[in-house]
Amino acid sequence: MASSRNKRTGGGTEKSGGARVLQTLRERITRHDLPPGSKLLEKELSAEFGVSRARIREVMGVLEQRGLIRRIPNRGAVVERLDPSQVFHIYHVREALEGVCARLATENMPPESWQDLVELFGDPIDRDVAAGDLEAYIVKLETLRRRTIEGARNPVLADMLDNIQDRTRMIIRRIIILPGRAQVGAQQHRAVLEAMRRGDAAAAETAKRANMRSAIDYLHRYQSFVL
Repeated sequence: MASSRNKRTGGGTEKSGGARVLQTLRERITRHDLPPGSKLLEKELSAEFGVSRARIREVMGVLEQRGLIRRIPNRGAVVERLDPSQVFHIYHVREALEGVCARLATENMPPESWQDLVELFGDPIDRDVAAGDLEAYIVKLETLRRRTIEGARNPVLADMLDNIQDRTRMIIRRIIILPGRAQVGAQQHRAVLEAMRRGDAAAAETAKRANMRSAIDYLHRYQSFVL
């Protein structure tokens, strides 16, 4: 019995270790710590994270499903490079999904629950833009995104957005540094939040879709620099 318990405990530790590896590699790829074309080697990752190579292969499978890496037989895996047409396809899907998410969150949550975010996207985010503190700016965007997804209360939508976010987070970081984009983005997110604070779900969806279309416009305009 003791041996059986130890095996279960070890398996649980191995499984949780796999989740940690997955999250870490997702972050490294989307933050460009592992840029497109970087090699991922099972042996090195197994040693770094202290988990079995079988667990690393499972993680690789998930990363491949999410479109973050490409596995090459007998050569390992490399971080995938998004081609421009794929990026635009993803952003058009994001426009629809994030618009629906903003509408559902507005319908499900009391208007006053958004007040702290309205304030966060006032002077604090303007100071980030003025100071060029884009990391702080991105943290605020992530907070808004997380709260909106939680408020939508739709696990299917949440899973779809999570998958898409993995493939676009690196692009988001590039778009934000484009001329004037951070300031325009802050204004657009304010419009979304003001609609949510009024409890106007239709206006929130419209404003969020306009925000996404604006991002697509920036991508078209600066495609040669971003993609």
